[in-house]
Amino acid sequence: MPLHPRHALIAAAALALTSVGSGAARAQSLEPRAYSNSPVGTNFLVAGVTYSQGDVTVDPSLPIEDANAKVYSSFVGYARTLNLWGQSGQLGLLLPYARVNANGLVEAQPTSVSRTGFGDPGLRLSANLYGAPALSPEEFAAYHQDTIVGVSLLVTAPWGQYYRDKLVNIGTNRWLFRPEVGVSKALGKWIVEGAAAATFFTTNDEFYPGTSTREQDPLYSLQGHVVYTFSPGTWAALDATYYSGGRTTVNGEIKNDLQQNLRWGGTFALPVDRRNSVKVSFTTGAFTRTGTDFTTVGAAWQYRWGAGM
Repeated sequence: MPLHPRHALIAAAALALTSVGSGAARAQSLEPRAYSNSPVGTNFLVAGVTYSQGDVTVDPSLPIEDANAKVYSSFVGYARTLNLWGQSGQLGLLLPYARVNANGLVEAQPTSVSRTGFGDPGLRLSANLYGAPALSPEEFAAYHQDTIVGVSLLVTAPWGQYYRDKLVNIGTNRWLFRPEVGVSKALGKWIVEGAAAATFFTTNDEFYPGTSTREQDPLYSLQGHVVYTFSPGTWAALDATYYSGGRTTVNGEIKNDLQQNLRWGGTFALPVDRRNSVKVSFTTGAFTRTGTDFTTVGAAWQYRWGAGM
């Protein structure tokens, strides 16, 4: 039985993209098959590109109207499957790089800007609590998924390109923490998934124009996926997520930027050979109350080694 290509890094394309802007987009990332199983000791190298257009880079608390941006992102990452107390887990690291072309009205004056640089790197630790035991390659050949319950923690560091006196940046100049719990249920060739998460932000004490302090309330999200498996490693998913919260406070002033947004998208994964696979994805806004209304298309390549391969 061939090794099952899994979704090695959580929403790799979305993670690369969402280093740009307010950070809210990380709470709305669509992540099919985030909780699945692979043989312990499997390594994953992932690289990809995304293109996004819309209100993706602009923080809703900034004095910008009619914002529009085009974002070209690339990313590289690494992940490894672990044995965590008898169940499988994974540790992954992702480094994004982006080019942003944005325009909008600042104090009623048309303005445009371009930025190119590294985004905030992300580190994610996931642990399956039930239904995904830590297995050797030989044991994994006989494994069939039923119900999996898992948890994860995503952390991004404020190390991306950031200019304290600029309205649009690639980095966010603050830490982000997103704990999540997810459930995945196999029903023949179908898999039904759901996850709930909360995203917490530290304070940006160099917010525009460089002397302001910006705080943000937690952003809460729910997402669901329906996945159909055509053959081992070949699958397609219909994805949706709803998120709410994230109201900001700048220098003690509470902003009218509460987010209550709904997004949907699709994902398709295809193995090339035993070690290589590719994935394409699409996401767009279905309903947007405040900010981060954009459409994204992406493609990623994944290479696997180790665990007896």
